[in-house]
Amino acid sequence: MSVVYYAKYEIDSVSQGKVYGSIEEVPERKIGLVLGCSKYLSNGRKNLYFQQRIDAAKELYFSDKVKFLLVSGDNSTKYYDEPTTMKKDLIALGVPGNKIYCDYAGLSTLDSVVRTKEVFKENQFIVISQGFHVRRAIYLGLAHDIDLIGYAPQGVSGLGSLKTELRECLARGKALLDVKFLNRQPKFLGEPVIIK
Repeated sequence: MSVVYYAKYEIDSVSQGKVYGSIEEVPERKIGLVLGCSKYLSNGRKNLYFQQRIDAAKELYFSDKVKFLLVSGDNSTKYYDEPTTMKKDLIALGVPGNKIYCDYAGLSTLDSVVRTKEVFKENQFIVISQGFHVRRAIYLGLAHDIDLIGYAPQGVSGLGSLKTELRECLARGKALLDVKFLNRQPKFLGEPVIIK
C-alpha cells in the first residue's frame, strides 16, 4: 500500500496548480487533448465519464480557450473506435469537423500525451478528462518535458466511481513505475501530423 500512497502523493504534488475546474480560469492554448473512454458501459448505459469529457471539450472550444481538439483513444479493433465516436459527438454538438483531429493510437494515457508531442508536434496543450485522470496525465507529460495543464469537469459519484477510483490507484502506481523505472514510451509513433 505504501507504493499506492506514494504514487498519489507524487502525482498530486507534481500536478498542483495545473488543474482547472472553472472555464473562466483556464489559460488559452492551441490544442485541447480529449482522453478517450468508451461511450457506453458494459450494461449498455451511457458512460458519464465520456459525456463529461465531450461536454468539457465543447465548452473549451466555444469559450475560445482552444482552437483545435485532439481526440485520442483506443482503435485497436474495427469494432471499437473511441476517437471517431468522440469526433462524431463533438460535431453533433456544433464543433466544426475540421477543428477536430483524431489520434487512433492513444492506447493509454501515456501514449495519448506523448504522441501529442511526438506525432502531432504540440508541446503545450490542455488535457481534458476527470480530475484524477488529468492529474495523472500531467504527471506523465511533465516527465516527458511537455508543458500541459488540465481542465476537469465535475466528477462522477456512486458505485461506478468507486470502482474507477480503485482502478486509478493501480494506474497511478503504474505511472510511477513507468516514469521512475521503466521509461516506457508509446507503443506506436508514426509520421508527423501537423494541426493547422
